[in-house]
Amino acid sequence: NMNKLVYISATWCGPCKTFGPTMERVAGTGIPVQKVDADQNQQVLADYQIRSVPAVVKVDSSGKMLDKFIGVRSMQEVVDFFNG
Repeated sequence: NMNKLVYISATWCGPCKTFGPTMERVAGTGIPVQKVDADQNQQVLADYQIRSVPAVVKVDSSGKMLDKFIGVRSMQEVVDFFNG
């Protein structure tokens, strides 16, 4: 499974500050997490049709979007999302 999670956040986003540590814990379980700053990566927002943050996109090894969610989730929900 070469899938990974692309975690899209922004410095000005309050919920992102809450969700950041959760995503760090997810990464600590061995799930590949790539953190992307929304303001510095407009192309990523366009590619995955992201209109609000925080957003988490599950992509395959070629970067193709498999699934995504917007908003704050629990660590277990994120792990289940990745494994689902």
